[in-house]
Amino acid sequence: MRTFSDNTAAWRGMLRPRTSGSAPAVAPEPGPRPAARFPAALLPWAWAAGLFALYATVSVRRHLLIRTTGYDLGIFEQAVRAYAQLRPPVVPLRGEDFNLLGDHFHPAIAVLAPLYRIWPGPLTLLLAQAALLAVAVVPLAGWAAEVLGRRAAHAVALVYGLSWGIASAVAFDFHEVALAVPLVSAAVTALGRRRWRAAVLWAAPLVLVKEDLGLTLAAVGAYLVWKGPRRLGLLTAAAGIAASAVEIRLLLPAFNPAGGYAHGENLGEGAHGSLLTTIAFAPLDALRPDIKAMTLVLVFAPSALLALRSPLALLALPTLAWRMLSQNAFHWGTSFHYSAVLMPIVTAGLIDALRHWRTTGPATIGPGSGARSPAARHIRASLVTALAVTAVMLPSFPLAQLAQRATWRTGEHVAAAREVLARIPDGATVAATNRLVPQLTSRTEVVLFPSFPVHARLYEYARDRLPRPTAEWIVHDRHAPPAWPYHAGHWPYPPEQQTAELERAQRVYGYRKVAERDGITLLRMGPPRPPGAHG
Repeated sequence: MRTFSDNTAAWRGMLRPRTSGSAPAVAPEPGPRPAARFPAALLPWAWAAGLFALYATVSVRRHLLIRTTGYDLGIFEQAVRAYAQLRPPVVPLRGEDFNLLGDHFHPAIAVLAPLYRIWPGPLTLLLAQAALLAVAVVPLAGWAAEVLGRRAAHAVALVYGLSWGIASAVAFDFHEVALAVPLVSAAVTALGRRRWRAAVLWAAPLVLVKEDLGLTLAAVGAYLVWKGPRRLGLLTAAAGIAASAVEIRLLLPAFNPAGGYAHGENLGEGAHGSLLTTIAFAPLDALRPDIKAMTLVLVFAPSALLALRSPLALLALPTLAWRMLSQNAFHWGTSFHYSAVLMPIVTAGLIDALRHWRTTGPATIGPGSGARSPAARHIRASLVTALAVTAVMLPSFPLAQLAQRATWRTGEHVAAAREVLARIPDGATVAATNRLVPQLTSRTEVVLFPSFPVHARLYEYARDRLPRPTAEWIVHDRHAPPAWPYHAGHWPYPPEQQTAELERAQRVYGYRKVAERDGITLLRMGPPRPPGAHG
């Protein structure tokens, strides 16, 4: 009788490969199947998930370390909070009874109201922004995988995801342009794929995100006139120009308490004295001072300047034009959120420029003969260069904060701030310094201390006639920590004036000190003093 071990040995002998020419008695069983490749359709979404985790970590840690600001996170939270309560977006931080639709025309941020209703707080806005910026990689990586190959798609996702324009937006509060980034990404890739109607449909909502983005819609229309159906292009261009004109000339002044366009002076006559002279000097003014030329180069640097070879790069012109011609120096550099909408355009331009090299031969980046073709070698070298540029620029921009020890350390000052702020009851009226504002906006009615702006004017620093504080509570941080992009946290007034205003609130306006810890002072309005008692 054969034992179980004998049978096992017999089966092993039958399945063992034979070296002789005779065929085996039994066909060999198939070996273990190779691991299934990651589904191509999920590759872009995997990158979106990874980038979301990266962006969310930077934003959330920044907020927990009290590095976010009232201008702008607090402003947008007050607006979204109002939308969530089915009220107009009146924002006390911008002025008494100031409707934020009179600052920039961005009704699209109301889409965040349901999320805020479920989870009220600044983290809702920061996480929503992280998701919006991350999901913009999906159409870009998908298009790159389609025309350049899977490995190239990984490189493209890194070029976009680690680009300085996105990093700068992630690390400076929340802004409405986060809603525009995935729309621009989807529109520009649709143009690259010659899906004309889809491009228009994706770009059309831009007019509800910000008043200048109607010009980007017009640029999409101009591209269609050049490369696609002319009639659709003309209609799209006309609609974009008309939308921006109506918003700037009619809607924004209607909502603004001052009755005009709050940012109109940024594009005014400037130093030339007349509008005609300003237009004549515009080409030179777009390149001076030197920071403008540097920014123009850095915008296209993540693509190793290859995006300039693609006609898709023309979609960046409207945003670059108003920024370079603005009188506001904040618009000229690489800080803040102003370049976020440009990064999908630059990345799509890179894909489009490299796509044309496929005409010289197989260009798929991967194993096989195609990887050895001249076109594939050129594409690989170009992508390596783009990645190298991205890596070189990375330490200079905020994503590098994740490698800094201070990002992961919650110091005594943060603990002191939380302890002091906890003493302010929900629903109270508060005047707080800029970095403390977003710690309070979800549960109190908060304005800036010292008061800013004055009479709803955005850039008015009337230091000699600041209005008296009227909030029940005042909380002031004498040691506001520096945080990118500011070297000091005492905006909008120097620390000496803020300290003087704090003392004045106690000496003249009857506030009394309730708590003080590690330079953070909490005052509460006391009973009115008799006339003449405060001197």
